[in-house]
Amino acid sequence: MTDSLTLSPIAVVRSAYVQKFGIPHQPGMTGSLRSFIEFMPDIASAEAVRGLEQCSHIWLVFVFSATMDEGWKPTVRPPRMGGKTRLGVFATRTPHRPNPIGLSPVKLEAVHTSGGKVTLEVSGADLLDGTPILDIKPYLPGSDCLPEAHYPLASSREKLDYPVVFSEQADIELKAWQKQHGQPIHDQIAEVLLCDPRPGYARENNDREYGINLYDLNIRWQVANEQVRVVSVETDWVEPD
Repeated sequence: MTDSLTLSPIAVVRSAYVQKFGIPHQPGMTGSLRSFIEFMPDIASAEAVRGLEQCSHIWLVFVFSATMDEGWKPTVRPPRMGGKTRLGVFATRTPHRPNPIGLSPVKLEAVHTSGGKVTLEVSGADLLDGTPILDIKPYLPGSDCLPEAHYPLASSREKLDYPVVFSEQADIELKAWQKQHGQPIHDQIAEVLLCDPRPGYARENNDREYGINLYDLNIRWQVANEQVRVVSVETDWVEPD
């Protein structure tokens, strides 16, 4: 029996999620946001990804690098359950695990191999920018999709069914940003906010204003009167040291 293992990342994630708050709790909930899986130089071989372009989806095995130093406990309070009910760590997908390893299925949009570099373009990723990738595997619909599987505590994805509206200031800032960067930023923000990143215990407080960061944008928003309102947007945001 092996008492310890040493694993090295094969790639790193480049995504719009520059802070933990605001990242969807599950993969596949934001289709317009693209992430890029950049292979490490010693792994970046076109031969290593030969045939991968035939896959519509892939599995990403990754490390919860942002929380790995926080340790773990036998039970946790899942946000889905309002943070009030404790479940065993292995009955949840909490990042606070004995071994901080995660697994996400994502849609493979493109495989880029040029200049000695290998990059996978994916959508639906729920991963923080800079996340280390330990392995990549093809998603096999014949065996990985189990229609008979069930888990009553997580039987559906929780998304808001509200319109997303932008203040005049936010709309002006985002149109200028989109012109420069070419991203459908209004749609991307809407997708993220409809995943409702608010803590479960705070979802009854509709007057509270929240902030999330995507790319270099600081986005202030709130849920009120059955709509999600983007209050303001600041550009050139830099994560504090």
